[in-house]
Amino acid sequence: MARVRYGARTEAELAAARAANARLPEIWSTGVVALWESDPDAVAAVLPPPLKPTARPLVRVNISKVELPGYPLGAGSVAVAAEHGAVAGWYPLVMPMTHERALIGGREVFGEPKKLGEVTVERDGLVVRAALARHGIAFVEVRGGVSGPLPLPEPARRTDFYFKFLPAVDGSGFDVEPALVHCVRNEKVRKLERITGDVVLRESMYDPVADLPVRRLVEITLGEKTSDQRGTVVERVSAEALLPYAHQRYDDARQVLDGPPEGSA
Repeated sequence: MARVRYGARTEAELAAARAANARLPEIWSTGVVALWESDPDAVAAVLPPPLKPTARPLVRVNISKVELPGYPLGAGSVAVAAEHGAVAGWYPLVMPMTHERALIGGREVFGEPKKLGEVTVERDGLVVRAALARHGIAFVEVRGGVSGPLPLPEPARRTDFYFKFLPAVDGSGFDVEPALVHCVRNEKVRKLERITGDVVLRESMYDPVADLPVRRLVEITLGEKTSDQRGTVVERVSAEALLPYAHQRYDDARQVLDGPPEGSA
């Protein structure tokens, strides 16, 4: 009988997949990062407990393209500065990806708030434009010109906070107790330039980052970087406390109950 491809994988195949994942090469991305101070009340309002706001109400947008062989990828995020106990990091609100493969692993394994979207990073001479778009709306756009090189930073560690959860089958909350994940990335930068420009936030009911206005632009940079990634579940969190924020993960929170009737196409 020909192999049934939906059948169980052998232990050797599973081991080979784990080994291949463990020896991934360095993957370099080219991207624009914009950092600004926003309204402190707005930043505090988007943070689920036990996360707390930092002393500065910072918002960070990262818009990158990754030239994977045969698989070019656009990736972005909009995150706010946050603290969990003594750990300072970033809490991403939305992470548009241009391909399903990048989306699935992040959402299912780490609890990242990834969604399919359009990611643009363009450079024409000294002119740079980067944008994140979904549903035909470029809800974040960074525009400007390269104004000079910047010194390369030392390799650094960055922590992102994610909540991993499964909506309940009956719509009553979560099937299992949600987990708070610390995702630690070790980043290296090989090229960095200063951008003089601005950040435009456009109204979108699906990605309402316009609620985090630019009060003071801190910096815009264009760079080439690589990073690894390791996630750890650091604690289980209150389902009751997290539930009011679960809608952040979806365009419409009701869509988690939109499964088709049995037997339908």
